Amino acid sequence: MSTYCRETTDAGPPPLLGGRPDRPRRLRALLARDGPLRRLDRSLLLASLALTALGTVLVFSATRSRDHLTGGDPYHFLLRHCLNILIGLLLAAFVVRVGHRRLRDAAPVLYGLSVVLTALVLTPLGSTVNGARRWIEIGGGFAFQPSELVKVAVILAAAALVASRAEAASRRRPGEQHPPDALTVMALLLLVGLPAVLVLLTPDLGQTLGLIAIVLALLTAAGAHRVWILGLIGAGVAGAVAVWQLGVLDEYQINRVAAFANPELDPAGVGYNTHQARIAIGAGGLTGMGLFQGSQTVGQFVPEQHTDFIFTVAGEELGFVGGATIILLLGVVMWRALRIARDCPDLYGTVLAAGIAGWLAFQTFENIGMSLGIMPVTGLPLPFVSYGGSSMFAVWIAVGLLQAIHLQTTARR
Repeated sequence: MSTYCRETTDAGPPPLLGGRPDRPRRLRALLARDGPLRRLDRSLLLASLALTALGTVLVFSATRSRDHLTGGDPYHFLLRHCLNILIGLLLAAFVVRVGHRRLRDAAPVLYGLSVVLTALVLTPLGSTVNGARRWIEIGGGFAFQPSELVKVAVILAAAALVASRAEAASRRRPGEQHPPDALTVMALLLLVGLPAVLVLLTPDLGQTLGLIAIVLALLTAAGAHRVWILGLIGAGVAGAVAVWQLGVLDEYQINRVAAFANPELDPAGVGYNTHQARIAIGAGGLTGMGLFQGSQTVGQFVPEQHTDFIFTVAGEELGFVGGATIILLLGVVMWRALRIARDCPDLYGTVLAAGIAGWLAFQTFENIGMSLGIMPVTGLPLPFVSYGGSSMFAVWIAVGLLQAIHLQTTARR
């Protein structure tokens, strides 16, 4: 085994830029056949970049003519979106350089910080937009949404918890399988439950449901008994009914669920968003009306089109072909995440990658589903595609984690 492989196995992925060698030597090391850049999961990286590039074009199309949002500058959102992408890419590179194993040690701190930030949203520091208090203003017209990054912190902390419990059981009873026991499951539910309740109080039903999907993915990857999985699904349904009956949801959220149950309830009121979204997607046909030519998009009939309903821009202007391309690329990302989870030799990396796959799968299905009218409107962005700094940072951190796990796995071969 090469020196590089030994270092990677024992101490996580080596720094992409380390020591004080001259630049040509560093570049040769990076591009070497067994170097880290050559061993990145290219399918995952290319699919993520393609989605991000396509999303940039769609965001520009959705915002360039909305003067009430841009202040008359058609490039306002485009430039901000590109800045968000650049920061996201830098965060992904940082995560790859640090390695997922080192982040495991920092998971408790990251989890605690994310919970504190989520709680701050409920204080006067939180900013309310469209009836929901989900953001913290950071100045310069920028806002930070803690509930997006709390998913990353929860996955890291939950994977560390499950792996630590399994490793402790393995030391006591070596050579046996150690699926999550009752204590592990209860601890996991408490760990995820705290931020989930805080997020629900903001109120943000979509992100709360996303955290539930993450729990199910984590437990499934960890080998939990099906009784736990079915029990949690049943508890989730019962909890949803209780939330409805106790009046935890705001009126606009109740109206959204009612509109989903009966799309013709009020097409000019509570059902307006979904009604216009379906018109836009249906108007695109097979190949679309042409980029920047969508009548619903240009006419600004679809609300929140650059964020929640970005898929309608693809459906209208790029047609079925464009929408299918986005779904295919997102499928590639989730497929690679599951392959990375399957190939990882340690439980921590497996559960971490599976949690990311579950998060992206649920968010993709919910976002596209609400544009098609088969899911209630919850305000979840489409990964890599929708406008939004916090969501862009979160998904690229997730890509960095997946690449770090992949590098660790390939170094052992």
